[in-house]
Amino acid sequence: MCGLLGLVCASENDAATARDAVGRALRCQRHRGPDETDTWAEGEIVYGFNRLAIIDVDHSHQPLTWGPEDNPSRYTINFNGEIYNYVELRRQLADEHGAKFTTEGDTEAIVAAYHHLGPAAVGKLRGMFAFLIWDSEREVVFGARDPFGIKPLFYATGPHGTAFASEKKSLLELSATLGLSDEVDRTALQHYLALQYVPEPESLHQSVRRIESGTSFTIAPGGELKLERYFSPEFRAQPVSGPAGVAALHERIAEVMRDSVSQHMRADVTVGAFLSGGIDSTAIAALAKEHNPNLVTFTTGFEREGYSEVDVAAESAAAIGVKHVVRTVSAEEMMETLPLIVWYLDDPVADPALVPLWFIAREARKHVKVVLSGEGSDELFGGYTIYREPLSLAPFEKVPGGVRKLIGKVSSAIPEGTRGKDLLRRGSLTLEERYYGNARIFRDDQLRRVLRTFRPDVGHQDVTAPWYALSRGWDPVARMQHVDLFTWLRGDILVKADKMTMANSLELRVPFLDPEVFRVASTVPLDQKITQETTKFALRRALDGIVPAHVLNRRKLGFPVPIRHWLRSDMYDWARGIISDSGTDELLDKRAMLALLDEHKSGTLDHSRRLWALLVFMLWHGIFVEGRIKPDVPEPHYPVKL
Repeated sequence: MCGLLGLVCASENDAATARDAVGRALRCQRHRGPDETDTWAEGEIVYGFNRLAIIDVDHSHQPLTWGPEDNPSRYTINFNGEIYNYVELRRQLADEHGAKFTTEGDTEAIVAAYHHLGPAAVGKLRGMFAFLIWDSEREVVFGARDPFGIKPLFYATGPHGTAFASEKKSLLELSATLGLSDEVDRTALQHYLALQYVPEPESLHQSVRRIESGTSFTIAPGGELKLERYFSPEFRAQPVSGPAGVAALHERIAEVMRDSVSQHMRADVTVGAFLSGGIDSTAIAALAKEHNPNLVTFTTGFEREGYSEVDVAAESAAAIGVKHVVRTVSAEEMMETLPLIVWYLDDPVADPALVPLWFIAREARKHVKVVLSGEGSDELFGGYTIYREPLSLAPFEKVPGGVRKLIGKVSSAIPEGTRGKDLLRRGSLTLEERYYGNARIFRDDQLRRVLRTFRPDVGHQDVTAPWYALSRGWDPVARMQHVDLFTWLRGDILVKADKMTMANSLELRVPFLDPEVFRVASTVPLDQKITQETTKFALRRALDGIVPAHVLNRRKLGFPVPIRHWLRSDMYDWARGIISDSGTDELLDKRAMLALLDEHKSGTLDHSRRLWALLVFMLWHGIFVEGRIKPDVPEPHYPVKL
């Protein structure tokens, strides 16, 4: 788990002047890898690397050079992530192709697989990754990002070449070298305010994009970037019949989860686990305990009733039999730390849960170097409550299109906040029109109120339409899951997971987001995912006996944050100050935002999520565009020997 930076220059002259700049640009992602820092250059290629040593700690230094016996320095790899099946892959490459290795790590397994299998090697990797491989013989860089987008990879192209990095900050540091602009992408901003995250492949800087999840690419010095999707997930339900068929499905789920956690426990350092009050993290912790009897778990909460799972998590930890660490967070700590958190994010994510995640990651890093977590379960097994919406809206599907449009007009005339208004509005829309993920922040009419320039041609369907097109004929829940894999999961869930843990030099692993787990989850039929009473039905039954009974059917809260209350009290003056001081007048209407804040304070309407999205963006703008806000970024330093 590390931070990579790679520059494919247009000429050797460009590369000769870039190595020092790459070394300087590495500093702002030092938190991703405080153990080692190095740069490497050959011809038109310059690499930089920050290492967090997890596997083969004393070796596997990067950038790493490898090759066959007749050309042992042919390839050089820059790799961020972990390959959990590296032991089996190394053995297979040695047995079938005679591959030889000089380390005991997973990095060599990737480059050796590429040498012997070509681009198809990415399909053999079971893990999380973003990497660049320079082939000096063919004079081309091959790279890829993992199937689900667990590990980030930004890129930017300018007159002097193309650069890739784990953190956008490093690319911005290279803006002079590459010739980049710092102009805000207004389309990405409108998407962010609607979705609460910037969707791939966009970023809020026009000059910086992202390699999408499940995508590989090639680029030659002076050439164009060529992208290819290697992973296209499909949810193809396989009906099960009778008690024996259902029991077999549940057993397959339990087996694959036990295997995945076993693989994810591979490390030469201490591994812990995050633990909330829900079934996902509890299952991961319980299965991890089978491999580490001294497992330590971590949770966070707030000193406000209804916004903490501390008690449930503690009960789960006791039932599993693991040591448990708790960190509570105050409103004052959130306000003080948010600018620093936004700096770590690179692009704004308006999910308040990332703040407590930062605090618990900081606490966990005092004890361990790796944690397991439960992200991805809801997308794979049907866990979000909104996935039950097709059941409640089924009667609308029988209504003729013209009548549904009339229902939509009726709903628009009902006063905001009136019960039933949103049900009628959503019932009048098709699935493609109404569903674009778990977070719906600003609607178009609300965007017109705050944006200086609202573009009616920009909407969520720009983001979701390609993924809906690939899922025609699937049941509606499977289509929603498919959309979430490419939007909500990789845009919000995995961004906050990666950024908040790596901000604290802590590696986070997600056993649910495993190719073998997906292979099983993708076959689960609709009636085993969603029922009138619950979500993730098959997963819950599969985990019966693995997780404590008090968690098995409990609704998940995650790490909920009481911003609705705090923005009316503790955070009101703070929020007003951020709005008043912001230099975003060209983009946003401050008076409209202050009016939203006052409406929220009076209790007229709940604008908390919309206000939070605006506040996070203004802090981001103050840091990355205005340069007015300069968070005090700590040097990575951990007194505990791990």
